[in-house]
Amino acid sequence: MKWKKKRTSSTENPKKTTVSRLIFFGCFVAFSFATAYLIHLDEEVKKRFEGERWKRPSKIYSAPLKLRTGLDIHKANLGARLKRLAYHRVDSPVTQRGEYRQSSREMEIYLHPFDYPEHTEPGRRLQISLSETGHIQHIKDLSSTPEQNTALNVALGQSLKRPMIEPEVIGGFYESEWEERRLIRLEEIPQILIDAVLVVEDRKFFSHPGIDIKSIVRAIWVNLWAGKIVQGGSTLTQQLVKNFYLDSEKTWERKGREAMMALLLEWNFSKEQILETYFNEIYLGQNGIMGIYGIGQASWFYFEKDAIDLSLGEAALLAGMIRSPNLYSPVKDVYRSIHRRNLILESLFSEGVITRSAYLSARKEKVSVKKIKQGLNTAPYFIDQIRRQLAGDYPDRILNASGLRIFTTLDIALQRSAEKAVQNGLETLERNNPRLKRFAPEQELQGALVAIDPLTGAVKALVGGRFYKKSQFNRVTDARRQPGSLFKPIVYLTAFDEAAKGGRPYTPISEVDDAPLTIEVGGKTWSPQNYDRSYLGPLTLRTALARSRNTATVRLSQELGIDAIVDVAQKIGIQSPLKPVASLALGSIEVSPLEMGMAYATLANGGIRHSPKFLSGIIDPNGLPIEREVDNDARSSRVISAEASYLVTHLMKGVINSGTAQGVRQLGFKGTAAGKTGTTSGLRDAWFAGYTPELVTVVWVGFDQNQSGEFTGATAALPIWTDFMKQAALSESSEFQVPDGIIFKKVNQQGIVCEQDGIEEPFIAGTEPTQSCEKGILKWIKRFFF
Repeated sequence: MKWKKKRTSSTENPKKTTVSRLIFFGCFVAFSFATAYLIHLDEEVKKRFEGERWKRPSKIYSAPLKLRTGLDIHKANLGARLKRLAYHRVDSPVTQRGEYRQSSREMEIYLHPFDYPEHTEPGRRLQISLSETGHIQHIKDLSSTPEQNTALNVALGQSLKRPMIEPEVIGGFYESEWEERRLIRLEEIPQILIDAVLVVEDRKFFSHPGIDIKSIVRAIWVNLWAGKIVQGGSTLTQQLVKNFYLDSEKTWERKGREAMMALLLEWNFSKEQILETYFNEIYLGQNGIMGIYGIGQASWFYFEKDAIDLSLGEAALLAGMIRSPNLYSPVKDVYRSIHRRNLILESLFSEGVITRSAYLSARKEKVSVKKIKQGLNTAPYFIDQIRRQLAGDYPDRILNASGLRIFTTLDIALQRSAEKAVQNGLETLERNNPRLKRFAPEQELQGALVAIDPLTGAVKALVGGRFYKKSQFNRVTDARRQPGSLFKPIVYLTAFDEAAKGGRPYTPISEVDDAPLTIEVGGKTWSPQNYDRSYLGPLTLRTALARSRNTATVRLSQELGIDAIVDVAQKIGIQSPLKPVASLALGSIEVSPLEMGMAYATLANGGIRHSPKFLSGIIDPNGLPIEREVDNDARSSRVISAEASYLVTHLMKGVINSGTAQGVRQLGFKGTAAGKTGTTSGLRDAWFAGYTPELVTVVWVGFDQNQSGEFTGATAALPIWTDFMKQAALSESSEFQVPDGIIFKKVNQQGIVCEQDGIEEPFIAGTEPTQSCEKGILKWIKRFFF
């Protein structure tokens, strides 16, 4: 059988068929991958653009400054505060928000609008009358009509009606970088600024699909000639993609990804949406650790005005900064900034966007940049405590990126005075006592200070250590140290509280023996001694506390019972474990300065206890206040009788006026105050706790390693307290309120009522002495007529 070879056409060549199939398959795979990649890019573009576009840091605010009659504007540093808050001084009557005028006897302030957690300040125009010494005498609201122009109610208890200078930003929670923005809509941006940016950055913005082919070809040719990427040819849309989605790495791969994403962005969203996002995204300089992002924030930072109010020259200046913000920043180099601005104006004029007269007028505009330097990290130990409190309620992603506005109780003026007082006090100690100087950071002499409003428990100032950068350990909240004699007033408080409850009638003139004493403790004996190793015999309770006599205080504590003292200490604010041992009366337990501050705040507040308060409110990104659950401990409650608290306060006034704390007067503090020194055995810890009716302050000085400093509370802590409190007295001094259950009698040294040579003493009603030194007809006349 003869086989015939079958002819095949050229199109059926097996080799060519295989190649064709491979090419087709390859194209299909490439197309599939490209399609999948484009779908992925498209999803990425839409997800970010349609979702939450920016991570906004949470800002932490100080307390506002409440204006009230009697406030010393010099000690409150009102002028400096207004400047930090972007108020600018004018010579004529104020007409715009953010202006103030000041003379020797009067101020006018046009407040900024501000949203507080409890209310909104609309931005009132205030007239403030001043005394010769700079104290506020009268406040009027000039925003109202003449008929309504009456003095504002600034009495205590009317705090919501008090005018307030808005709080300052003292810190924030953020991720890798603090991007500060004021988001604005496109219609809030002046057209001239839009025109200026488009002329400089992308003249074909409204006609291209996201990329400019001619510009790209030109850039490719330049880059190939240079052998590297030196020119971008990017459109405004590509700039947004680079800043919004990508990094700044200059590679061919990233440029290709940028171009594709720009096309997709333009495909999915309108030009207006892209432009608005661009104006909110662009970087325009730096304010310390805070990056200035977006036209809204830049307008406020550089010119203290909203974007819509920018002049032609100001708009051109900002447009010129976009290409190199730090190079052309008016803060860095005003002359280079002006030169760049003028180039932008020339471009606008040559393009016919502005007239010749507008061009010439804008060139003459003075660049008067009002740089706003935020007082960030003003109180780092305080801010750490805020984060600690909020960590239980909010995860890091919420705190760092959701734009919360966190309002605190911190008083900026008091905080700065506190930091200065601690720093100066420790330096003075080391200068006068070189043996205290340590060169290893962890061994340095340390100090801590906390100031508390006794009426609310609000922490107004907190210094947790000497240098935060060297040690972040917060000694106010976390250190546990023996308070020494600082604890003694609690023993006397226990005695007076017993009297107030109808028990043994202890009074300031009750006697206790300052004599050697031996107590059996756990099978061993303990014999407390006085600091000077001497004994004074029978003393009144007033004298025993004023002179800080150890044996007299321990003897009194044995009469009262240690368990009763523990109970009172815990009631007024001591939360650390308290062992019911005899040495407790001399402060042998370990407590934090904050605990001692809250205990003394209870005394200053007439026996009403508050928990320490650091937060005053939180506002979410939508401007709505966030309600935080208040536990039972945070509520105020009466824990000790007002009468017993007053007697201890009265005794501690004597400690300052004539006792171990006389240094307060010698160093120049003249206001009403009560206080107590504290020194531990071995001279390891030096304390001073004292208060006025408005402010309680506790100071501790010592070494973290518990070494002896060979100093006392009077020599180490008291000067710091006095230095701080002299600056903290923002208003004229007031007296401690006398409870209804207190009566005063003049008594002589024998404890007998005697009008002629007696000294006035307070007594809980029913415990006062009845024996009188007056006899005969004089006594009869007084009984009959008085």
